[in-house]
Amino acid sequence: MFALKSPPAPPRQRLGLPLLVLATAQLVISLDFNIVYVALPGIGSGLGFSGQNLQWVVSAYVVATGGFLLLGGRATDLLGRRRVFVLAALLYALSSLVGGLSGSAGVLVAVRAVQGVGGALLFPATLSLINTLYDEGPSRNRALAVWGAAGAGGLCFGSLLGGVLVDAFGWPSVFLVNVPLAAAIALAGLLLFPADGPPARQRHFDLLGALTATSGITLLVLVLVHAPEAGWGSRGVLICAALSVVLLTLFALVEARARDPLTPARMFGHRGLTGAMALTALFSATFSSVPYFLTLYFQTVRGYSALGTGLAFLVPAVVVAAGTQAGERAVAALGVRATMLAGMSTGAVGALLLAVSVTDSGSYARLLPGIVLLSLGQGATWTGMWIAAAAEVAPGDQGIASGMASTTLQVGGAVGLAVLVAVARTAGHAATGAALLDGIRDALYVIAAGICLGAVALLLLRRLAHR
Repeated sequence: MFALKSPPAPPRQRLGLPLLVLATAQLVISLDFNIVYVALPGIGSGLGFSGQNLQWVVSAYVVATGGFLLLGGRATDLLGRRRVFVLAALLYALSSLVGGLSGSAGVLVAVRAVQGVGGALLFPATLSLINTLYDEGPSRNRALAVWGAAGAGGLCFGSLLGGVLVDAFGWPSVFLVNVPLAAAIALAGLLLFPADGPPARQRHFDLLGALTATSGITLLVLVLVHAPEAGWGSRGVLICAALSVVLLTLFALVEARARDPLTPARMFGHRGLTGAMALTALFSATFSSVPYFLTLYFQTVRGYSALGTGLAFLVPAVVVAAGTQAGERAVAALGVRATMLAGMSTGAVGALLLAVSVTDSGSYARLLPGIVLLSLGQGATWTGMWIAAAAEVAPGDQGIASGMASTTLQVGGAVGLAVLVAVARTAGHAATGAALLDGIRDALYVIAAGICLGAVALLLLRRLAHR
């Protein structure tokens, strides 16, 4: 194996500007995932989507992102961090422009898929740049906390910004707002980040591994996204599931023989990385599913407007951002495992309180204790798990490590939401009134239980580590 030489870090006094660019990139990724939710009714009526097909405005992005993350991570290592970052940002800008100007449903779904590919390239490139520009320790932990705060803020502020833009300018504005942001970070990345050296000729791109992994993971995410709507026993779902199994099996066989595999076997020897991958899957299945059910609660049960729903997410946005900063300080004082244990324990209590507090009446203040604890735990856990994923990974492998952890993040989110939607439907998710409220409450109870199980697992691992 040949390792790419890490580019020299920029002068210390300039580290603030690169971090601002990297945080803004994460903000764009998070905003783009969440901002379209409040625009869906306008998109559906404006472009003639059927009720069944409207979900693909969201699903096309999720499927493409989940399928291409592993490829994006390896491309970052092989082609260069700055090159992939700039290319991904430009892809975001161009696809967002086409999306804002599109006049047909098919074009918009295709645009969302291209945006998903852009996200699959941008996310690991951004994380890899952080993990190589900043030395392991307090400097990197602080950078990851700022990066995490930007991402968490984007997920929550996306609803608010989407509501404001749709009310003022219509649904195309949720796409067009990305154009100047993405173009600016592409230019800033070109100017601020250290230049990549020439790609090493000795390293071979694992094309067959990339094709089988990307196709297999894409089909897997497609199944997880589409099955709750189409039915787990439907013909299309079963065919896609079978093809996914075949392709992922073939990927494993290819990787065992490849000269320069897409996912080198040595990566699975990093206990911190494999543990972080499991944690990112659980995190996305639980913490990241809460906004879906809160949006359903605010708009459908309580009758909030799009803008009102966005405003309701202000508190979680601020508290999650504060939690990422608290997590960075806790890591320095207590260590990564203890920080994640505290974060998940706090989050589990918050999810339980929130489940008890959702009713068909009452003030927003009734929800605040649960929202605050859940959001604080979410922010602290987010920071800790990305620190764990990057620890002791060589600079030349940071891209694929980021891709591996972020792939499990996407797949875990798809699995978690599919399970939670099934739980909610069993209790009346498709109904209205009391039955719908029961479904939301049951989903929140399951989320609390899932986070609690993660905390118990971390506690047991901590005890075993001290024997």
